[in-house]
Amino acid sequence: MDLDYSPELVERYSKPVPRYTSYPTAPHFHDGVDNATYWRWLEELAPGTRLSLYFHVPYCDRLCWFCGCHTKQVLRYEPIAKYLVALHAEISAVAARLEGRGKVVALHFGGGSPSMLVPDDWRRLNALLRESFPFADDAEFSIEMDPNDMEPARYDALAEIGVTRASLGVQDFNHEVQVAINRLQTYEQTKAVVDAMRERGVRSVNLDVLYGLPHQTLDTVAATIEQTLSLDPDRMALFGYAHVPWMKTHQRMIDEAALPDIHARFAQARAASAQIVAAGYDAIGFDHFAKPDDKMAIVTRSGALHRNFQGYTVDEPDALIGFGASAIGQLPQGYVQNTVPTAEYQRRVLADGATIAKGVAFTAEDRVRAYVIERLMCDFSVSLLRLRELFGANANPVLGEMQLTVMNDSDGFTEIVGNSFRVRPRGRPFVRTIAAGFDSYLRVGGARYSLAV
Repeated sequence: MDLDYSPELVERYSKPVPRYTSYPTAPHFHDGVDNATYWRWLEELAPGTRLSLYFHVPYCDRLCWFCGCHTKQVLRYEPIAKYLVALHAEISAVAARLEGRGKVVALHFGGGSPSMLVPDDWRRLNALLRESFPFADDAEFSIEMDPNDMEPARYDALAEIGVTRASLGVQDFNHEVQVAINRLQTYEQTKAVVDAMRERGVRSVNLDVLYGLPHQTLDTVAATIEQTLSLDPDRMALFGYAHVPWMKTHQRMIDEAALPDIHARFAQARAASAQIVAAGYDAIGFDHFAKPDDKMAIVTRSGALHRNFQGYTVDEPDALIGFGASAIGQLPQGYVQNTVPTAEYQRRVLADGATIAKGVAFTAEDRVRAYVIERLMCDFSVSLLRLRELFGANANPVLGEMQLTVMNDSDGFTEIVGNSFRVRPRGRPFVRTIAAGFDSYLRVGGARYSLAV
């Protein structure tokens, strides 16, 4: 562990807090936002609205014990085929409400394992999307992939429908770690997917690595990072394993005695980050990395990086529309989330066209705090002038909290310099905890979160 950080300090700043892919965060959504609210919000979108579409495919052919996503294991294709019927219906219903307004600038498929879809289903789904929504010529199209699903016909179909970015979860290449998390995936399998997508013209590859997994050590994490770098990814994400067995009961299969403690996790994160940066990648936010000529690195340098439910993103849409069970949408008026159980999702969508279970409408205070938290998570700083320009007098309470934060910061992690509130470099590993200081919902909520490092 870095000598600059005492064990006491690491423990103090590692307490559970949100990852802040939204604000307010999902535990504070409520059932007062429903289908009628969603339809109204969609109908209020302006013709020039820039749209990002997210599709959740909640199926895998194996259940990885570390996974924190809404997903289920299936051994037959029939449940996926039935799910796609509902997904097509939801697409058509949303398109009917929009009536051609807006333009798609980004498209993302996550899961689960969307790469389980068979080639003809990809073609049918793509055709429906192109018929239903206007697309920008340079729209990004990304997909999360499981190497165990892939074969030549699937590669060809994904290239044919215009995928521009492939995202793969490496997690860890160490066999002992893979057995402990029920995720067997060799380096050779991963390399084959990366090579196959690049051979078909996919121009960007993102690889995800985890630290804090059972049996991981500094040496094993370093070895995985070295192997991952050898695949020459355009982007990398370095996530801390979120052990939340009270939410994801399959995580109880993981031996908690084999998990690294807080100090080992912190050391793994610091060492891995340094290793990636030393290989020539730019650090993006607190857990992403990109080649200097990648669009994510470019927008980061210009202060235009954003953060949403997909993590750090170069997209700057006016609205994120979520499709599928548990999917979350972000509209100018607030957040909406579809019902989580797949059977209920299918029944409700086929009956009503939408299946909103909960959400939240933004207050004026929410907008100020959301902006501050996003800029801290993306830039480690907030322009006080820009804050006043955007929010006027509504920014005053948060501006006062910034002054108090610096005054009470005995660790020297924050400062106000000129017209900027900043997280100093030494405080950046703990930016989630610092951002949490501006989260008014944490003071009244009882939600449980994963560790901050």
